[in-house]
Amino acid sequence: MSFLALPRRALSGMNTSSLARAYSTKAPPTSASLPPSKQKLIPTSGTYPKGFLVSGISSAVKKSGAKDLALITSPEYPCSAAAVFTKNVFQAAPVVASRTRLQDNGGKGIHGMVTNSGCANAVTGAQGLENAKEMLEALDDLTGHKRSSLVMSTGVIGQHLKMDKILKGIKDSKKALGEDHKHWMDCAEAYMTTDTFPKLRSKTFQLPDSGVEYRMAGITKGAGMIHPNMATLLGTIVTDLGVEPGLLQYALTHAVDRSFNAISVDGDMSTNDTVALLANGSASQGKIVVEDVTSKDFEAFRENLTEFAQELSQLVVRDGEGATKFVKVSVE
Repeated sequence: MSFLALPRRALSGMNTSSLARAYSTKAPPTSASLPPSKQKLIPTSGTYPKGFLVSGISSAVKKSGAKDLALITSPEYPCSAAAVFTKNVFQAAPVVASRTRLQDNGGKGIHGMVTNSGCANAVTGAQGLENAKEMLEALDDLTGHKRSSLVMSTGVIGQHLKMDKILKGIKDSKKALGEDHKHWMDCAEAYMTTDTFPKLRSKTFQLPDSGVEYRMAGITKGAGMIHPNMATLLGTIVTDLGVEPGLLQYALTHAVDRSFNAISVDGDMSTNDTVALLANGSASQGKIVVEDVTSKDFEAFRENLTEFAQELSQLVVRDGEGATKFVKVSVE
């Protein structure tokens, strides 16, 4: 099954440099200026996972002054973490840095994610990788946990990050952290580039062998250069369910194959694609609840995650640049 956005006109004829510049740093439209079909996709409330503090601020990387720096942190409980990355040969510095961190940590001990928009930190060589590492270290300092952070970037390709603004922004974000709906909306807005609306969802769910109510929240961004497998697309999903790291990766790969890797807007792939999943177990005081791949609990979690990822990915298609139709293709 795949989901397509059909544009009014194709992007053929655009050269590589113009595609790179297709990332926008202008201010996003206000909700009042959006058509009703998009306004209804912006949540006015939510039920968010326990133990996570988030923020979204302007670090002045975007000339418009729009929000461009997002933090998602779990200060008290370390997270199991998993991620699916771009298959593009040209992988951006934040992809390399986050992949390395997950491998070094074995998918354990993650306390935060920092995401910037407006500059992709892609095709930036050794300096770009050093800048990504500095962002990791800055978030480590903020949470107080060494080697515990991940990083994502999206925006203009081929330009270096304005590290003075980024590092100051990470420090300034500490006082902006919070757990209510406004904080989550700010965080989602900071992911946006050419998006016309913030893409945020939350839900509650239960497992067969537990009467506990768990929560899940997700943010994604993308409106152009979207094509399997992913493309200029970022996504972060968090839950307060405790899941063993290996099973978390298994579940995320299953979910992404049926969601983010099954959508297309204009057929272009990118360098920064990342979908990350953090599980802090705070609903059970940090305890790992799902640790058996054959259990009904794992199956239920995987299916809840897959449905949630599909909902998030369809928001990307519905915001496709120039798109006027949403098409669902099922092959039997």
